[in-house]
Amino acid sequence: MNDALSALEAQVRDDLHKTAHPNVPWLKARPGPDGKPALDVLIVGAGQSGLAIGFGLLRSQVGNILVLDKAAEGLEGPWLTYARMPTLRSPKHFTGPDLDMPSLTYQSWHEAMFGREHWQQLDRILRQHWVDYLIWFRRVVGVPVRNGCEVLDIKPAANGLLAASVQTAGGMETLYARKIVLATGQEGMGNWMIPEPLAHLPPSLCVNASADIDFAALRGKQVVVIGAGASAFDNAATALEAGAAEVHLLCRRAEVQLIQPYHWLTFRGFLRHFSELDDAWRWRFMRTILDMREGFPQPTWDRCARHANFVLHEGAPVEAAQQAGNKVELQTPGGAMVADFLICGTGIAMDFTSRPELQNCAANIATWADRYQPPQSERSPRLGRFPYLAEDYALTERVAGATPWISDIHLFAIASTMSFGASGSSINAMTTAVPKLVHGLTRGLFRADIEGHWATLQAYDVRQAVIRREPETADDAG
Repeated sequence: MNDALSALEAQVRDDLHKTAHPNVPWLKARPGPDGKPALDVLIVGAGQSGLAIGFGLLRSQVGNILVLDKAAEGLEGPWLTYARMPTLRSPKHFTGPDLDMPSLTYQSWHEAMFGREHWQQLDRILRQHWVDYLIWFRRVVGVPVRNGCEVLDIKPAANGLLAASVQTAGGMETLYARKIVLATGQEGMGNWMIPEPLAHLPPSLCVNASADIDFAALRGKQVVVIGAGASAFDNAATALEAGAAEVHLLCRRAEVQLIQPYHWLTFRGFLRHFSELDDAWRWRFMRTILDMREGFPQPTWDRCARHANFVLHEGAPVEAAQQAGNKVELQTPGGAMVADFLICGTGIAMDFTSRPELQNCAANIATWADRYQPPQSERSPRLGRFPYLAEDYALTERVAGATPWISDIHLFAIASTMSFGASGSSINAMTTAVPKLVHGLTRGLFRADIEGHWATLQAYDVRQAVIRREPETADDAG
């Protein structure tokens, strides 16, 4: 560790100490069915959001927490798996897990590692550097994380607890918690989507953008990428750089999306107060933003366009697909084409029933379609499938009373978007969204224990001063 980083870590410790007030444990452990103290909060997902939530809870003196991730340490989130861009797309000055503590920002870490001049000359943050920063952040703030742990089932347990069945290297174990946060990023409430005309194709010919793709095997091949978002372009560029003979990117729309709506919404008023709007306004804003889809930055386009064997097809939805030996014949409005391999960068389909951890409640999770009917001109079945969340990010019931325990499952993922705007998968929203979630969690924990807090107040007898009174004398008595 260099001297600058050691000095930064000392500064972090000092800042945490100076801003720890009130540094008073306030939660009494609740016993689980196994006789052990249950967790106050179990966080599923140790990517950037899970770490920030854990940090926020620790800052709120909720220390009986645990963060789980099915990936190995350092491989949490998309950064070293299916994220295939050289750098983050967010501007370098966006803050994130630091929760507005200057010494914990990426900039502070970067300057300690590489110097202030290097930061000033930096355009965008390298993916690997972001991962290194998150690993450092996790260590320096002390968020408790267990890797190699996958949550396969959540159900109610005695004493108002939730039981999470967890697959580990050593077998299955059950963890009990008062609250569970699903900080599960892109896949939180569904799965990666392959368009219906391609769904019958085998994985040897067609995969989604999150798959573990052997790009070296695409050398000399005809590759078709479906979709025109940033992720689709990243996959096209990676195939080109791996030596694909040609890469054709099929954009369903008449023109690719060049405007990035997530840059517009990055201001405190929207990020902080969007979730407080009524349903009509929330629907109107998010329908506009999500129908626009996420644009791509200039370096992403340049990365593809520098290759003469890259072809963009606009107004080219896939109408039909047929396997022909080891190839796929595609039909689009512009005619037919043949591909050796297809990559679908077409996003996530909301499907609660596809999530094993939600098998006990998926059918009763309320969606936006259950709670709000927009005007005819604003209707969108796709957006109606998003979960309709409570003000503390909790799942809500479609049929009241059927699964009341889901009010202790809180969702902080891309599926939170309709209810909270950019939140569970965006760096730009983290400094406002995470405190809002932490506030909801601590409020729920406090209210659930209100009788106990009242009892401790009634019994509170700690005196903060001693008054020594002189004994009365005969003269005093009269």
